[in-house]
Amino acid sequence: MEDSTPVSGSFDKSRVMNVRPLRCLVPIFGSASAPNFPSFPNPQGGAPFVCVSPSGPFPPGAASFYPFFATPEPQRPPVPNRNAPISNAVPITSFRTPQTQYAGDENGETGSSRRVTRSRALSRHQSGDVQEDGQYSSSFSMHDSDDTGKAGRSKSSSRSQRRTRARQDINIASTEIDIDSVIENLLASSNIAAFDMIRRAEADKESVGCLLMIYDFIRRKINQIEESKDAVPGVTRRPDLRAGAILMNKGIRTNIKKRVGAVPGVEVGDCFFFRMELCLIGLHAPCMAGIDYMGLKVSQSEEPLAVSIVSSGGYEDDNMEDGGVLIYSGQGGNHFRKDKEVMDQKLERGNLALEKSLHRGNEIRVIRGFKDFANPTGKVYVYDGLYKIQESWVDKGKSGRNVFKYKLVRLPGQPEAFLTWKLIQQWKDGVNSRVGVILPDLTSGAESAPVSLVNDVDDEKGPAYFTYFPGLKNEKPVDPIEPCTGCNCVGGCLPGSNCSCIKKNEGYLPYNANSVLVNQKSLLYECGPSCQCPSNCRNRISQSGLRVRLEVFKTKDRGWGLRSWDPLRAGAFICEYAGEVIASDKLEELGSENEDDYIFDATRTYPLFELPGDSNEAPKIPHPLIISAKNAGNVGRFMNHSCSPNVSWQPILRENKNESDLHVTFHAVRHIPPMTELTYDYGAVPPEKADQRKKKCLCGSVKCKGYFY
Repeated sequence: MEDSTPVSGSFDKSRVMNVRPLRCLVPIFGSASAPNFPSFPNPQGGAPFVCVSPSGPFPPGAASFYPFFATPEPQRPPVPNRNAPISNAVPITSFRTPQTQYAGDENGETGSSRRVTRSRALSRHQSGDVQEDGQYSSSFSMHDSDDTGKAGRSKSSSRSQRRTRARQDINIASTEIDIDSVIENLLASSNIAAFDMIRRAEADKESVGCLLMIYDFIRRKINQIEESKDAVPGVTRRPDLRAGAILMNKGIRTNIKKRVGAVPGVEVGDCFFFRMELCLIGLHAPCMAGIDYMGLKVSQSEEPLAVSIVSSGGYEDDNMEDGGVLIYSGQGGNHFRKDKEVMDQKLERGNLALEKSLHRGNEIRVIRGFKDFANPTGKVYVYDGLYKIQESWVDKGKSGRNVFKYKLVRLPGQPEAFLTWKLIQQWKDGVNSRVGVILPDLTSGAESAPVSLVNDVDDEKGPAYFTYFPGLKNEKPVDPIEPCTGCNCVGGCLPGSNCSCIKKNEGYLPYNANSVLVNQKSLLYECGPSCQCPSNCRNRISQSGLRVRLEVFKTKDRGWGLRSWDPLRAGAFICEYAGEVIASDKLEELGSENEDDYIFDATRTYPLFELPGDSNEAPKIPHPLIISAKNAGNVGRFMNHSCSPNVSWQPILRENKNESDLHVTFHAVRHIPPMTELTYDYGAVPPEKADQRKKKCLCGSVKCKGYFY
């Protein structure tokens, strides 16, 4: 049994997380046979022993034992086993927690207002015990009953909880049916067949990117559906785990075989926002444990060999300061737990694997975790490349107990990852100065966050003069095409509310709690001037200015470009395309190539991203929208073209009864690491105009067409 024996009293038997078969039955020897109990002679001589049912009644000198000490409760109807382990790295899809606790997404997205006690909801497997981030091992199961975990509760409280659980089961069942049917339809519409056995065994960059995009969309969609329903007390909403379980169940994963060294399709510097992402792409198999290892056959035995670790500074002595050296604390000993006795760590499981890797000198993948700047309760992970263990020792922790320490040194010749993140933080804190800065704030305070102008390539002092303007200038407003009254959500639009703007978006808020677009639409409706909701309403994301720290920089061969100091989540809002709205006939008058460089033409044909749930229709533009940013505009004018873009554009119509308030916004297609250039596809023009506007493309993508318009 994992837990220590509780005191007598009412007890929820669902707490038994890891039941192992009994090797033997130890009889209870009494001084004499008890009446009404069957007795048998002791073969070793002496008093006979008595056979007693685990649930009693008990003769003198015998007592109940864990977990049968509680008063037997009437058996409930059997619950279908939806919780059978799927693989050695599959998380639970949901689990319940005490009503005094908090439960939410790993990265802080909406869940119930309860806290999850994972120590009793998770069973340990393989790497077992507490790991980095206070997380647990890779394999665990879901339990349908409440994990109260408290002995001595009154029977009336237990009955009340059972009634509550019955109501929860009904609510959850309806929620699961809705979500499951939606996800099935979404997966059926995507190119899941691409993940055949070959790609499952070994991926390429495209397969890894596609898998992560599908996972993150499913996670966002589950979160969107769940938060639109009434919260169920004590029910954890973990869309990150549930989305992973769905894909695992269907075999939609890659790099399934553990390996030493680099993982195909994963590059140094790639960033992730959920541990389940690491698991799905084979970078780090346990979705909870901090140490991943594999078995290595040696002679007639097998010994563990570490293949990857996740370090988030969870242990007291983890060294996260040096970009090339990591001091990593071992696992176990309850050093990260406050509800259990702290003990000396043991040389077993992950610790033993690290020790074996020290002697064998094999490469170990290192994933470093940071606090997410956009979400204080969440984390972002960066793959920092390959390390080797240089030495190990045992040290005394703050608790006075022994802790294993391992010194890992980064192999030379790899692209910078952690060091880049560290340097950016120094720029933000003013500890270090950004090299090549021409202007610390290109916007002159027009945006909520400064935008640096940087050139560390040549001597050019900046782009041609223009006026920074963060919105649209429209000299000839267009009358609204459809009636517009605006919503009456005085306190802000909420998921599941009777909001008129939400109804126009198919009944859901288009953004999640982290201001991330759930999926692309042919046309998205935002609240606007005609609405009564405040400026910080969740349906006004594009109207609050820049949310990330951007930088306009000089590229080597494509003029000026745009990139972010901050990591961007898939779906994150970047900016809108600002400037002067011009008529289509005026576009024909612009003959200069320089004019075309700052034109956004929403009437062009743009490629659609083949993601589940994204609209397969072309953008529904209520009227032609052409924006010129030559004389006035914002950072959007500096975004270059790419045939493999990491940014997409979204048409947005804001509620305005006086005019058609149409805008164009940009959102991240996938997770984008810091200092990565932001690009989108400029689209195609009609065939009769193709020769006039075709230019040579220098995007460098493997899918480059060689030209763009």
